[in-house]
Amino acid sequence: MVAEFVEVESGKLSDRLQLAAALGACKKHRAKLVIAKLDRLSRNLAFIATLMDSGVEFIAVDNPHANKLTIHILAAVAQHEREMIAQRTKDALQAAKARGKRLGNPKLGEARQRAFAANRAAADGFAANVLPIIHQIQASGVQSLRGVARALTARGVKTARGGEWSAVQVADILRRHTETSVNQPQEH
Repeated sequence: MVAEFVEVESGKLSDRLQLAAALGACKKHRAKLVIAKLDRLSRNLAFIATLMDSGVEFIAVDNPHANKLTIHILAAVAQHEREMIAQRTKDALQAAKARGKRLGNPKLGEARQRAFAANRAAADGFAANVLPIIHQIQASGVQSLRGVARALTARGVKTARGGEWSAVQVADILRRHTETSVNQPQEH
């Protein structure tokens, strides 16, 4: 055995990094590609035919004695089954919709709201941490948003996504602080 590659991408996709690496290793070492099942490799006849023409020999463990003709036939059957599965799924979804069934995740709106709230809380927290640094830079005489952005970057302060600062991002932090201050109840 030269190497082991584990593919987690769908067999429907043709552009798969692990498969490309496995094929490259097979070509380099003149080794055979051993796959668990032919239909897990691909359910696309053209893809299998191209693989067969690539010069890399392969063996499917589920059918180790298959010759090129058998592989072509099995690949054609697998492609046909893929198309039939897709059509049956499409028909079943249309029938369910016709019966009044609501398709999709019924709790998707709630999940989006929770994600939005979590993202907003994270952004508020980040802004609260960076705001004192921005105020310190402004107190030193730098007033333009672009100047503050340059100063933050020069100090090695990263944006929430780990990048360098821009004037727009500084403005967003200041706006977020202003909105938070306005929306908070005043204590007397």
